[in-house]
Amino acid sequence: MPTAPSPALPPAIRDNQHIYSDYFDEEFARSLDENILQMLDRIWFRSKLVGFEDFPQRNNPERPLIFASNHSGMAFPWDAMVALAHLMRCLPKPSDLPRPLSAPMLSQSVLMNPFLVKNFWKKCGCVDATTLNFETMMYYTDHNLMLYPEGVPGIGKGFNRKYQLQRLATSMIRLGIQHRTDIVPFYTINGEYLNPFAYSWRWLNDKTKKIGIPFLPLGPIVLLVLLQPWCFYMAYPAKLTFVLGSRIKPYELTDKPHDQITREEYETLSEQVRQRMQTEMDAAVKAHGRSPYRLGEMWQRIKQNWRYFPFFLPFAWPAMFAEFERLYVREGRRDFQMDLTRPGAWLRMIWRNPHTLYFFIPVLGWIPIALRGYKGNTLRKSPPQQP
Repeated sequence: MPTAPSPALPPAIRDNQHIYSDYFDEEFARSLDENILQMLDRIWFRSKLVGFEDFPQRNNPERPLIFASNHSGMAFPWDAMVALAHLMRCLPKPSDLPRPLSAPMLSQSVLMNPFLVKNFWKKCGCVDATTLNFETMMYYTDHNLMLYPEGVPGIGKGFNRKYQLQRLATSMIRLGIQHRTDIVPFYTINGEYLNPFAYSWRWLNDKTKKIGIPFLPLGPIVLLVLLQPWCFYMAYPAKLTFVLGSRIKPYELTDKPHDQITREEYETLSEQVRQRMQTEMDAAVKAHGRSPYRLGEMWQRIKQNWRYFPFFLPFAWPAMFAEFERLYVREGRRDFQMDLTRPGAWLRMIWRNPHTLYFFIPVLGWIPIALRGYKGNTLRKSPPQQP
């Protein structure tokens, strides 16, 4: 059940507490993991958690921990999906699982939801990363929080700066001090190889933001995106590794109350945290960043799970995600198991979800995809303030 509103809260935060339950469907997230993500993780991503055996517990029981990770790749956010799905499987307490604060542009248009699954991110628990939402979520105790404090600039920093932490959001420091709750860093390793050798330019990103795409990575995959639109969402089979860092107590970095710290002082504290995280991340990359694809391991996983062909390959993902949405959303089924091993299953999914054929039409396929992606969505001229 959602956390009950507190009468002592400022009116703006109290009125905003509907975000706790808007769209969020924990059963949707668990069913998605059971039907799709577990299989993809087992064969394609082969994710590994390092240091999570003793999962961090709250220092302040009435406030969520703030989990913070780096962006390392210019790819669709498969790294965050895989990390949270892996944690969901292994954590004994639902309250330990973080809920993400995500870039608002991910939810502004259906196009930025995987394979046009409507409200995908928000159903999985994401909350738009605005200042008010972040402040409101600090009073939410049903789950911890997770954010990528580099923001969109961190995603679009390019392959050449993949492990260079960008400026961190000062709101993470401010709210950690205000609520006396700890920041728990973890480091995403090999995420840059989901879409390798991709680069971006600010002037180009400023233009793509106007159509709801936060950045446009230019690299080997760009031509494929035109010829086969499903490549817009694809990921190469990088072995994702998530390394837990040492917790940070921001309220011990200063002796001032949060409302007496100047903007310049917050930026100085944020830089201290960034440097500390950078040092830990460099060590994590050195230990776990070699051989990002582990193709021999992947081939063994494919041989062990051959009956799931072709669903572990990216070209089959559009039909698989569309079929899941059809069963869960349109037909309202629960406790179902998609049959991914039956001969001809992929073709039957395409037959039942004919719009997935658009993802295979060179160039012109983007027209109906864009129409579906923007239908009923109005892109704001200026996005809401982010933390």
